[in-house]
Amino acid sequence: MNDLDRAAHALLRLPPSCGPVRLVAVDGHAGSGKSTLAARLSAALGDAPVLHLDDLATHEELFEWTGRLREQVLDPLARGEHASYRPYDWHRRRFGGARELPAAPVLLVEGVGAGRAAVRPFLAWLLWMERGPEESWVRGRHRDGPEQASFWDGWTVAETRHFAGDPSRPFADTLVQECDEGYEWLPGPGVTAGADHIITHRDGVMSVN
Repeated sequence: MNDLDRAAHALLRLPPSCGPVRLVAVDGHAGSGKSTLAARLSAALGDAPVLHLDDLATHEELFEWTGRLREQVLDPLARGEHASYRPYDWHRRRFGGARELPAAPVLLVEGVGAGRAAVRPFLAWLLWMERGPEESWVRGRHRDGPEQASFWDGWTVAETRHFAGDPSRPFADTLVQECDEGYEWLPGPGVTAGADHIITHRDGVMSVN
């Protein structure tokens, strides 16, 4: 069993946090590897659904998506219903057709600010990609190419402002360090000693007590 399989097993053993769903946030700086981790965790969880917060943000509202998340996703899931949201089309600059999110055992919410204060009460666990902003942004710029340079110029200012006022890392349960092979899973600042349900870290891998 590899580290992602062990992490998936651990997350499945957490108590539900939003209706019947274990809502797990994957947060970190833009370009830090959140989408890749979420995709790999999804596969380890048997194709668990992934909500990308880029689908709820817009050009004008990079971080003002909390209301849409609450209304379209969190509230329905909390009632035990399937959620439905309209992903934003970044090329056409408008929201598209409805996309369903099932009330699955684990739902991964991936994006910058996934662990913000308004979302944390609904979370079963908060993962933080442990890569600094400058390194992350260089990776992101390289990924998106020079045609997105002006967007990135504005993004880095907005992200810095967001985390200054509403940080996620201090509340992370697990810090995830990308390695040459796999990931290293470290206790986060948000882990409470003696909690009834915690993920402990032995040999660099998550497991539930």
